[in-house]
Amino acid sequence: MSSQDKQASFYLYDPSVAVAAVACVLFGLAFVWSTFMTIRKRAWVWIVQLVALLMEVVGYAARIESANDPTNLNLYALQFCVIILAPVLMAAAIYVVFGRIVVHVVPAQQRTMRLLWVPPRWITPIFVACDVVALLVQLIGAVLVSSTKATDENAADKLKLGKDIALAGLALQIAAFGLFTIVAARFHFTSRRFEASSRSRVETGGSDNAGFVERSTQKINPNWKRLLYAVNISCALILIRSVFRVVEFAEGSDGAVVQQEWFMYVFDTLPILLVVCSFCLIFPSSYVPYMEFRVPKHPSDARKLASQDGSAIGLREV
Repeated sequence: MSSQDKQASFYLYDPSVAVAAVACVLFGLAFVWSTFMTIRKRAWVWIVQLVALLMEVVGYAARIESANDPTNLNLYALQFCVIILAPVLMAAAIYVVFGRIVVHVVPAQQRTMRLLWVPPRWITPIFVACDVVALLVQLIGAVLVSSTKATDENAADKLKLGKDIALAGLALQIAAFGLFTIVAARFHFTSRRFEASSRSRVETGGSDNAGFVERSTQKINPNWKRLLYAVNISCALILIRSVFRVVEFAEGSDGAVVQQEWFMYVFDTLPILLVVCSFCLIFPSSYVPYMEFRVPKHPSDARKLASQDGSAIGLREV
């Protein structure tokens, strides 16, 4: 990078094309595999994760171009925004997965506030709603930060406003996701009481309003606890990434985090890649029997679905 480009660059370091390319390829491979599994397993709710993965691919592809042309505002803004926002959608996918685990594992009469600390029927809607608000707030802040040029009038004020807005969005995300992480971690231990009973219900088609399977090639995997491990590990990793982004915005351009590229790859790219890999290895639909948009509430609905795709997965109560 020439000295003139360094002065006009949106980066405070010389961005690496090679590392961005590696990240782009890895996220691209994960996107291809996840797309294949989503179609094969008919796990349509996992489309949210696919969108997040596509955002990561686009983000790092744009970062490659931005590294080659560091004075281009559009490229810088694109890579900055999509890399910042993609993990928010991943969090939403995790909320959905956890909600499905609870539905399939816990008998209806035991899905209580005492067990879950949040209204059982509203686990997914509450956290997804917080995620959507956090996404929109962070989007506004990211756009303000990434689109502000040093030569703009009141550039310092615009940058401060953008960072403050982004910080507010990140704070909301950390608060909601932090609570969810505690709920999920606690459930990891309290769910032990349901392991034997859930296996029994799958085998006998019990009548306690929990998940059951009627004539199906898809069954509640007796190793569903592995998926819960993936959820909890992913929560910790996304929290690490979110805390890093808060520090980055809080320190501003004078902080060491913004001036060294390796911080981003170690505390953002790597944790998110590990999240993605965990769900590629432990694909949710291989462990819980129903990951389509509409969960059947009655056995009759499950039979209708069975006639369509050759399997019958029923939930007597959602």
